[in-house]
Amino acid sequence: MAWMIWTGAAVTLAGLALLVWCILRVARDKAANLTGPELRARIQKAVIWNFGALLLSALGLMMVVVGIALS
Repeated sequence: MAWMIWTGAAVTLAGLALLVWCILRVARDKAANLTGPELRARIQKAVIWNFGALLLSALGLMMVVVGIALS
């Protein structure tokens, strides 16, 4: 089950990279001094990506735990 541990670790790292990308995107949007509705729309899109990144990280961590448990 070592493959599951390493695959889960890779999935977790991909999720964390996506989280960092979301943080940088929102920070860039806030620094651009956008108007209220436009900034709100961009942040709402980033929130969707953020939830997806959290889901990806959680699934990767579950794969790691299951792989360790089955080893």
